[in-house]
Amino acid sequence: MGYRLSKIYTRTGDQGETGLGDGRRVPKDHPRIEAIGEVDSLNSQLGLLLAGLGEHGLDEVGNVLAPCQHRLFDLGGELAMPSYQALNQAEVERLEAAIDVWNEELGPLKNFILPSGSALVAQAHVCRSLARSAERRCQQLNALEPLAGVGLAYINRLSDLLFVAARIIGRRQGVAEVLWQPAQKPLG
Repeated sequence: MGYRLSKIYTRTGDQGETGLGDGRRVPKDHPRIEAIGEVDSLNSQLGLLLAGLGEHGLDEVGNVLAPCQHRLFDLGGELAMPSYQALNQAEVERLEAAIDVWNEELGPLKNFILPSGSALVAQAHVCRSLARSAERRCQQLNALEPLAGVGLAYINRLSDLLFVAARIIGRRQGVAEVLWQPAQKPLG
């Protein structure tokens, strides 16, 4: 494969516009660019989570999540080049299968849990919340410019996977889930 980026700066975005893969120029706050940015933020935070998983010997979880970085890059490509389709239903099904396996081990959730317990659990929840944000931005774009393919389903399922991953990380670390404690109702 040849070099794709021969120059990092182009100066073409200095006036608040950026180019899409199909040659269109759009404002940097266009819903498509917002969606791309949220997917990129998620991918960066997922990289941080994966680094932590590797450092703590949680390769089993990392092996499930590592392909997601590549698929998020694919989703970014789909967003940048509207006619390009990289994701497929098999990727959504892979996430669902992982959710099912981990959920079977975890059992039903009986209380709300907080994004806490360990740095890795919290980082998995940061990724989950960013996946939800990316999903919202993709849905906003979809309302203006309908998106083809399974990208919306993929990002939705990924947020579900990250929630379950946070729980399984805690279990692997021997860290108890931090349960939500509702505010006390005032007496009287």
